[in-house]
Amino acid sequence: MEYGSNICAASRRDNQLMVAEDKGMTNQASDIAGIYLDYNSSAPLDPRVAEVMAESFESGIGNASSAHRFGRHQASVVEKARTQVAELVGARPSGVVFTAGATEANNLALRGAAEGSLSQRRKILISAVEHASVRQTARWLDEQGLAKVEILPVTSGGFIDLNTAKEIINTDVLLVSVMAANSETGILNPLVKVSEIAHSAGALFHCDATQIAGRLPFSIGLAGVDLASISSHKICGPGGVGALVGTQRGLRQLSPIIHGGDQEGGVRSGSLNVAGISGFGAAAKLASEEMDTESKRVAQLRDRLVSELTESLDEVQEIGDTSKRLPNTACIRFAEADAEAVIANSDPVAISAGSACSSGSIEPSEVLLAMGLSRTETFEAVRFSLGRFTSEHEVEQAVPIVAAGVKYVRDMTGRES
Repeated sequence: MEYGSNICAASRRDNQLMVAEDKGMTNQASDIAGIYLDYNSSAPLDPRVAEVMAESFESGIGNASSAHRFGRHQASVVEKARTQVAELVGARPSGVVFTAGATEANNLALRGAAEGSLSQRRKILISAVEHASVRQTARWLDEQGLAKVEILPVTSGGFIDLNTAKEIINTDVLLVSVMAANSETGILNPLVKVSEIAHSAGALFHCDATQIAGRLPFSIGLAGVDLASISSHKICGPGGVGALVGTQRGLRQLSPIIHGGDQEGGVRSGSLNVAGISGFGAAAKLASEEMDTESKRVAQLRDRLVSELTESLDEVQEIGDTSKRLPNTACIRFAEADAEAVIANSDPVAISAGSACSSGSIEPSEVLLAMGLSRTETFEAVRFSLGRFTSEHEVEQAVPIVAAGVKYVRDMTGRES
């Protein structure tokens, strides 16, 4: 649309040399001039992580499974990262199984539990707001006759309905999968309570912790989680690396879904991506060290963004229980403004409509439908997710651009803003 192009031309600035506030490092989103507010989709690589990876590439001769000195060096790099990742989520290093990402970790948790179960329990329960990698894996297991899948409903606030959970989690249940924080809304689930219900019935408890890890304190021990999926690129690490982190009870019940070399304790075969894993470890260490300060800073920027958008526009609705959400996330509905059209006319601000993994789909968000929004309302929801390199200046610039985009879309449909 012409107007969107005009906004882009008027508002675009050259931030190739922008420096993240108080960090003394180049903004990684600046390779493409724009304002990046889509951290829940993928966070920019931290330059400090890149340095660690560069060192790994330079000394990267050998397979971490080999017994010679080159292999032993690679193995030591992996074990260092394993400890760093474990410390981020309150686990033992021996409980960290490296994968190619959180999607694989989610598949391993659900498929591994279903295919490895020796009990008569065949039921798997997942919440209605899980990531597609959990939903689709569960559906596949059901279609293959490997498990009977049921859905745990959520409240209008976006978190698990505990009363229903108590009613349907019984001794037929093998595994319960409930995410810690939703990627679309940022809403937090009451993990400890869900864990207590699951364990009282003798079921395993799996948690997709992808969005909470590194943003808020999370410990698999304190939360009562048997298996947790996490991802590197959500915490300013490299893409293509993740982990399934578990307790001994959780991991020993899994059947591997990738067979070959018996790496990772036989749970996940395949030569390890040592450079990527070293970056994951470095990112986990930085996230652990900077979490408290960053969470407070980003929450203030998020609140300012929401406040100023609300002042600039009418009929702005924050979705979900805003008292129980991630500090970096806001899911906002702009009434009578199609989200995809708003995004197209908010360039150069990078934001998402619904889940980034299904952005552009003609289907409404399953997450928002489960929370009680109408089909039309789901198509009017935009997700803003901030992070480590988001500056106050960027938020200041983003508000009028997005507001102008919303007004334009409304005007195009004949609605007065």
